[in-house]
Amino acid sequence: MARKIVRKFLPQPDVITQNRWIKLLGPRLQEPSLWHINRRSFPLALALGMFCAFIPVPFQMLIAAVGAILLRVNILVAVPTVWVSNPLTIGPMYYFCYKLGVKMLDLEPNGFNFELSFDWLVNGLTAIWQPFLLGCFTVGLIASVAAFAAARLLWHMHILSHIKARARRLHNRRRRRKNAD
Repeated sequence: MARKIVRKFLPQPDVITQNRWIKLLGPRLQEPSLWHINRRSFPLALALGMFCAFIPVPFQMLIAAVGAILLRVNILVAVPTVWVSNPLTIGPMYYFCYKLGVKMLDLEPNGFNFELSFDWLVNGLTAIWQPFLLGCFTVGLIASVAAFAAARLLWHMHILSHIKARARRLHNRRRRRKNAD
């Protein structure tokens, strides 16, 4: 039952396998465990995708796909979860990671102005890379653990509600039979 709910929101396997970066993974994409949704693969894939969303590189989807193949978890969950970091959210996410890293390292925050230029990447990024990467790693780890725990909890709650509903139906049938006799 939980699988049906999750499958509604997932893209079709063709959408993922036709991505130009993911095509590089070749025949390993044919492994059945990459496409099954179960109580083990779904939370792990969600956690993997959340962690990869905080890796500050442009090919996060490929990292999530390779991770899904290595961990043998659902690739249809891991890859789209990376889209948490998109052009609308990436700025606030990475700024928060930087501020957290500065706080963790007990540094003074640098006032920097981002410029999309090679000069800024060489000079501007060198001044902030340590707190930025520490913050990204920390937030990614916390987000992935939280996603894993939430997915396991929701999956468990869904199964329990399904069991309770089945028990209620069985109880009602027995009561109707008893009343009919």
